[in-house]
Amino acid sequence: MSTHSRCRRAKRLSQLCVAAATIIMTTSASSAEPAMNLLERSKSVLAQLDGQIAVPELTAPVEVLRDRWGVPHIYARNQDDLFFAQGFVAAQDRLFQIDLWRRVAVGTTAEVLGPLALEGDRFARLVKYRGDMDAEWTSYSPDTRQIAEAFTRGINAYIDLIRDRLPIEFQVLGFRPGKWSAEDCLGRMSGVIMIRNFREELARAELIAAVGVEQARKLMPTDPQKDFAPAAGLGLAGIDRGILAGYDAATRPFNFKSGGEGSNNWVVDGTLSASGKPLMASDPHRPIHLPSLRYMVHLNAPGWNVIGGGEPGLPGVALGHNDHVAWGFTICGNDQGDLYVEETHPDNPTRYRVGDGWEPMKVVREKVTVRGESQPVELELRFTRHGPVIHEDRARRRAFALRWIGNEPGAAGYLASLALDRAKDAASFVEACKAWKLPSENIVYADVSGNIGWFAAAMTPVRKGWDGLLPVPGAAGEFEWQGFLAHEDLPQNANPAEHFLVTANHNIRPENYRHEIAYDWAPSYRHDRLRQRLTAQTKFTLDDFASMQHENTSLPGQALAKLAKRLTPSDPPARRAADVLATWDGVLSRNSQAGAIYAVWLQELLDGLFSSRVPEKLLEHVAAPARVPVLLTALETPTADWFGSQPETGRDRLLNEAFDRAITRLSSLLSADLDSWSWGKLHTTPFRHPLATLGPEYEQAFNLGPVPQAGDGYTPNATRHERTFNQVSGASYRHILDLADWDRGLATSVPGQSGQLGSPHYDDLLPLWAADQYFPLAFSRAKVEEVTAHRLLLTPQQ
Repeated sequence: MSTHSRCRRAKRLSQLCVAAATIIMTTSASSAEPAMNLLERSKSVLAQLDGQIAVPELTAPVEVLRDRWGVPHIYARNQDDLFFAQGFVAAQDRLFQIDLWRRVAVGTTAEVLGPLALEGDRFARLVKYRGDMDAEWTSYSPDTRQIAEAFTRGINAYIDLIRDRLPIEFQVLGFRPGKWSAEDCLGRMSGVIMIRNFREELARAELIAAVGVEQARKLMPTDPQKDFAPAAGLGLAGIDRGILAGYDAATRPFNFKSGGEGSNNWVVDGTLSASGKPLMASDPHRPIHLPSLRYMVHLNAPGWNVIGGGEPGLPGVALGHNDHVAWGFTICGNDQGDLYVEETHPDNPTRYRVGDGWEPMKVVREKVTVRGESQPVELELRFTRHGPVIHEDRARRRAFALRWIGNEPGAAGYLASLALDRAKDAASFVEACKAWKLPSENIVYADVSGNIGWFAAAMTPVRKGWDGLLPVPGAAGEFEWQGFLAHEDLPQNANPAEHFLVTANHNIRPENYRHEIAYDWAPSYRHDRLRQRLTAQTKFTLDDFASMQHENTSLPGQALAKLAKRLTPSDPPARRAADVLATWDGVLSRNSQAGAIYAVWLQELLDGLFSSRVPEKLLEHVAAPARVPVLLTALETPTADWFGSQPETGRDRLLNEAFDRAITRLSSLLSADLDSWSWGKLHTTPFRHPLATLGPEYEQAFNLGPVPQAGDGYTPNATRHERTFNQVSGASYRHILDLADWDRGLATSVPGQSGQLGSPHYDDLLPLWAADQYFPLAFSRAKVEEVTAHRLLLTPQQ
């Protein structure tokens, strides 16, 4: 990765680095405060976890039993009270986090962050759903509006209850949490972050403009291979990353942007299970945050008994199990968005060409309250027939409109889980999956009757005669969506003959599949290694699945270890390092000496192969998904295209020069003593709080870690890292389930259930996670009682 790339990455340190610093400079909260004072102040306003609280709008008492690991088990007598309590409890643990998420989703961050947040708010408002609200609500389930209303009433009740006893983040930054409405659960920002297709269109276009179409196809290949090319007559000048300025503004200050979304999930049926019932594993890979992106909860009421991980600002459980069915997610990667290049009128930029004529854009004006400004600021939002205009190029008379699934009703990320939560068997679960639209997910499932299956759940556009790999002209109508794939045409499988299913963001298109749903997938290394494990034995236990979730064998590492035999360093320490690498088994354990050498060598090889072929400003965004497979193909089968007239000689020169740079760099990063090198010393996981950039005292009080880490982005134990080798994404949440006994389920979530500094559950799960361990996922009332640490009774206010 280039110096330019490192600088870009450094700007994304933490959720609120830039924004919080801006606030501090403009408020009286800028004075330094000792870390101990911050801790004590935070402890003084911790949520009440025991005893009794009377709250308005409840119709009957609700029990909240928090177990030793901070997971709330909520027992209510009716659905409304259940979700009211879920909102209340989520606010107790994560109020600051969900308030920020709500502001990002609805475009009101400028109210608390000031003018710098305006462009992000504009983008959030542009991608907001603006269609038929009745269709929107009923797309999820008939009672979703009622559930969301109860959930948000619970959040508001907690805000009213604590009055000025706000979590310390609000005190430091000087603002109050806003009140919620049910519509706040319908935000589209989480969905637009989780699809990468329109961003890759821009990367591909910019690469073509820089190196030509033939080189672009080699550097950024598709799967299946597609000879992509710009549409006739579409000039690529000005089609670049700058078009995403609004997207960047909405995501970068909070680090909500992609950290390399991935995930693993797999399931075996009773034939391969020691218990005789299906076993299920799921570990979504998302950016490493403090607090965590996931919030675990158990919901129990008539018609409800579901436990697992979800979004703290949404009702229900996203992935987990109920009495009958277990399920887990990985991102599928269906192409769910396209950029249209609209030609605007020379005299009026709010009119754009449609066919041989001109039509007016829809123009919406909204006023935004901005912190520090005496008057609201008016934003002008423009829309074409294809969707929101996310960028305008007045000089070239162009507007860029985004058509994406988020424009359709029922596409609020993860809200469709409310239907999954109530499935009674595999058949009804698949029916519920059909309502899932965004983001695209590989959902593996199993039921207590022994059925297993997989469904690629996504609303997927049909493109006839074009591929969606590049931005397209919007005027003529030749690049329009022709409806959506029927549910029966989506990839899926049930009760396979080999008795297991596994997905890991790889190309999941079945053999002879005739629909073009996507061309950009994660490399198959994680899937291939998991498949090796699943075919290596005939019976599996929960312990086996735990081992697989922490599987650190790197298939690229094994490939480079073979190539290390071609190294010919002259320096004795470097020769010794080459020998260590050449005999390595490819396991990226924390104490692996060879693993540290491999990881730095891999970076230097990537730099050596790509930096001379891709302009520096494009390296961060271009070719990233396929970069390692492209590298390994070039190294294993050297050709003149890559290495000149003597391919093997050129290849070996790259291997050796990159290795020399890697050894020099390792000596600087660790020490000159080869024996002291280990992957875990180099590869660590820091947990950075949004307030940490306000000064050393905040960093000392709030931050956690760093902890040594194993694996990398290509091992099943996915721990994707940045240039500095700090982990930036991975499995912060995991579950393993045995359908023979729900109480045998295991889970992990890091660093803790609470976002409140000083809470016993702020960081209590970090030691387990760092040691590759789990806690029991208690489900039966008897088991929950055994592990209960806090008992809270919510009662109707008289």
